Amino acid sequence: MGLMLSACSTVGYYAHVAEGQGALVLHRRDVTEVVDDPSTEPSVKQRLALAQQARRFATAKLALPDNRSYTSYVQLDRPFVVWNVFAAPRYSVAPVTHCFLFAGCVAYRGYFSQDKAKREAARLEAEGNDVYVGGVPAYSTLGWFADPILSSMMRWDDDELAGTIFHELAHQLVYVKDDSAFNESFATFVQEEGLRQWRQSRGMAPQDVRSKAMDDGFTQLVLDLRDRLKHVYASGVDASAMEAGKQREIAGFRTRYATWRAHDWPGDHRYDAWVAAPINNARLLPFGLYDRWTPAFAALYRQAEGAWPAFYASVRALSRLPQSRREQALEQWLAASGQP
Repeated sequence: MGLMLSACSTVGYYAHVAEGQGALVLHRRDVTEVVDDPSTEPSVKQRLALAQQARRFATAKLALPDNRSYTSYVQLDRPFVVWNVFAAPRYSVAPVTHCFLFAGCVAYRGYFSQDKAKREAARLEAEGNDVYVGGVPAYSTLGWFADPILSSMMRWDDDELAGTIFHELAHQLVYVKDDSAFNESFATFVQEEGLRQWRQSRGMAPQDVRSKAMDDGFTQLVLDLRDRLKHVYASGVDASAMEAGKQREIAGFRTRYATWRAHDWPGDHRYDAWVAAPINNARLLPFGLYDRWTPAFAALYRQAEGAWPAFYASVRALSRLPQSRREQALEQWLAASGQP
């Protein structure tokens, strides 16, 4: 997830992002120094040692960039490094986008300060938009800086810590402006396949497929809600009827979720809090962004016979196509994968 400087941003936002990134650079410490420091908590030392093993694996086995990223550590004074602000019109599932010099146009704007993020959300809400503010434990500068390991990443389990390193390094390898679905699906495939190979190299059992199945099932429920809302918003009815339709679809989603969880996942309540919280268009935006084309990249990887350099060459070739042709090619690979 990139956070770069906006070409059309205010001077204040430009200064805020520069200051936030500068603070990370200023406070980072070499991982070796942190591990050797007697005052470092043993649990942090253990996690940092694991992160360095994953970092070396990323280069040696996954052919990901060999640079200084994730070889330093920053202890934050907050739970998240960045808060992303998402917004969508009250009767649209299309995001309010923000365009950045290096990252292109994306569906959020990031702030190093939660208070600043909340103020921006309030401003967008006053303009009539649905808004959502989400904390981010890690982000990528796409290779412009040597991204550090952050204390906000330490609360993850081992798989998520290693997988995030693979994911963010993949962004440094291939990134296309204005195509978040391509970028995130590519990085997610590298994360998932890289993690599978990482666990295998350590003699560990495969990941729990049931957990991923539930995550995928929930995502499909949310995407179905988004499609239903899109139909309501395109109906042309007046505002009061549209609002009624919006709330009816959200209520229907909650009912479908309760039935699905009770039938397929009894006893697993991981998404209950999300479903119970207020739902609006902006809160739906992140869903599907990270995995729309992931099966297509998996098919491309199989076509490369599991050779990472050949796979990356094919991905780069796709990245150079105009977006319409790139999506057409990805649709073909998606069909080849057997996924809908």
